Amino acid sequence: MRHRTLGLVITLAFGALTAPLALEAQQAAKVPRVGYLSLAPALGTVTVRQGLREMGYVEGRDIEFVDRSADAWSDRLPALAAELVRLNVDVIVAASPPAIQAAKGATKTVPIVMLSGGDAVRSGFVVSLARPGGNITGVALLASALMAKQLDLLKQLLPTVSRVAVLWDPSMESVAEGSKGLQDVGRALGMRLQFVEARRSTEFDGAFTEMAKDHAGALVVMGSPTFLRDQRRIVDLAAKHRLPAVYLLKEDAEAGGLMAYGPNLSDLARRAAVYVDKILKGAKPGDLPVEQPTKFELVINAKTAKALGLTIPPSVLLRADRVIQ
Repeated sequence: MRHRTLGLVITLAFGALTAPLALEAQQAAKVPRVGYLSLAPALGTVTVRQGLREMGYVEGRDIEFVDRSADAWSDRLPALAAELVRLNVDVIVAASPPAIQAAKGATKTVPIVMLSGGDAVRSGFVVSLARPGGNITGVALLASALMAKQLDLLKQLLPTVSRVAVLWDPSMESVAEGSKGLQDVGRALGMRLQFVEARRSTEFDGAFTEMAKDHAGALVVMGSPTFLRDQRRIVDLAAKHRLPAVYLLKEDAEAGGLMAYGPNLSDLARRAAVYVDKILKGAKPGDLPVEQPTKFELVINAKTAKALGLTIPPSVLLRADRVIQ
């Protein structure tokens, strides 16, 4: 009996010593997982990761990433979103409205951070920008006012232009909603707008052929992850057809596009990273107000302007945040 009692004491003592170690190992094994869902591979995932690294996260130790891209096939997004949910990610970053819609359909509980969510209220992603409710929050970009400004810049650059093609991706529903009032803006500027669809790169040649048949004198390229991924192809086709074009992101102008006016994609992605950080620390997405970009940048490619035989008006140059020589 004495030996049995001594053994029990030793067992209990050993258990008391090892229990904290086992608990610590269990806690250490739980690394938060962030799913990244996108219509097409783009720059956003890189910057979201960079933003979290800047906040002190170390991949593999403090955080893991699971990337899923539909490679421009929007009908693949629901299955990819469901896969992220099955993988038990702690939060989903959804880049572009189609990805947000797919994530919303896949889960009502996993937090979703929007990256470029369009008109989030009209799309039904959130109840309001100030109090989103539900499991979705993040960064939203209202396209209508932005596109109106792009048209105005084209008019300043080309005062006599009367026909403007608008390249858009119909899978981007929020962009389509924003474009409804764009015809009125165009008419007020003396322009007739020609909306040309393209969902993926195989449709680009046909889209530009359609623009040429309609004698378009300029081009607006709407925001789309697919267009960002294939920006060089679009820029080359615009140059081939000698179409002065205005794009959404500075990366488009850096790739050879004439002019870009829009938000800074890296800034948007870093803001999304801040939401991820807050949610991983316990914040509820429904309590985190949706943000909208407040700073827009105008970037002009002077080399492209020269190749097109265009002179950028001084009034436009003075407003440029950057001129690429």
